[in-house]
Amino acid sequence: MRQIFPIEESGDRAMVNGRTQESALEVVIFDLGKVLLDFDYRIAAKKIAAHCRITESELCRLIDQSPLLYRYETNLLTTEQFFAQVRDTTGFRGDLDLFRDLFGDIFTPIEPMVSLQAVLRARGIPTYIFSNPNPLAVAHISRRFEFFHQFDGYILSCDHNAMKPDSKLYEVVERQTGKMGGQLLYIDDRPENISAGARRGWQVILHESPEQTISAVRHAGLLGK
Repeated sequence: MRQIFPIEESGDRAMVNGRTQESALEVVIFDLGKVLLDFDYRIAAKKIAAHCRITESELCRLIDQSPLLYRYETNLLTTEQFFAQVRDTTGFRGDLDLFRDLFGDIFTPIEPMVSLQAVLRARGIPTYIFSNPNPLAVAHISRRFEFFHQFDGYILSCDHNAMKPDSKLYEVVERQTGKMGGQLLYIDDRPENISAGARRGWQVILHESPEQTISAVRHAGLLGK
């Protein structure tokens, strides 16, 4: 996958998607899944399937990037409604508390990226999370990972009835941060999400590995010399 990082320094100016503008990065926006936290719905499917009448692979298709999950991640279903649909489809033998524990425990920190955010914060650079999660995932991450609380703000699909790359969410980022265009540096692992930010003039990094992303952030001048 080609990395997109449309910043080419030239004095006090930068090239962003071929357009020259003042380079004045003030805020860093992080995607959550696959950038700060790795995740694998197969972990949840294996655990949940032990309590169901359907197979692990069938369950994975139901909960991993599925239409049902999309409705939940965009707040079209409550947690109780999402659970009820999963239970009715799979025959899950357990209550919501058990399902919550099994469904949420799929995350592993990507430590170099967590450390990057901590360094930026220590340097006084505001950082935000911009993600497409579901409420069960957010609740689990909030309980389990202290770093999640070390951001200046959160723009989450489940709070705004929309999912990246919907422009509505990018407008929320700009309103919440009070910044626009090249003042924002956005890190995400999905090209379509990055492209939506780039079209708004944001400076962007397509995350492929912590090493490449950290190098790109350093190139942008946010980590010092």
